[in-house]
Amino acid sequence: MHDDVTGTERDAEVRHDAPAEDQEIVVFWRPACGFCSRLLRRLDGAGVPHRLVNIWEDPEGAATVRSVAGGNETVPTVVIGPVGLVNPGLHEVLAAAGQHAPGAVPQGYEPPEPGRVGSWITRTLGG
Repeated sequence: MHDDVTGTERDAEVRHDAPAEDQEIVVFWRPACGFCSRLLRRLDGAGVPHRLVNIWEDPEGAATVRSVAGGNETVPTVVIGPVGLVNPGLHEVLAAAGQHAPGAVPQGYEPPEPGRVGSWITRTLGG
């Protein structure tokens, strides 16, 4: 079951003091999760290094997910340094990695151009 934090960025309680270039992408997942499978296929396809934590086998991992996802165990949850992402897409992960784990961003990666709605939001709200 997914909640209203899907696709949003949250501050994780997990804090890392390591420099950005030393940060890693940690993907919290569980078996039989279609959303997890989709994100993992995209990360693998783009050649993005990441570490997997199965929340059904790792109680500390499950606690981290709950701290990021408002008390829920919504997966996939991705933590990159001080940033927690709940059910993110590939480009959200890479945007956060660009700031907190630049070594994990594939060489030559360019974020997609926003569509019509995204362009309108950027023009309207600034950014």
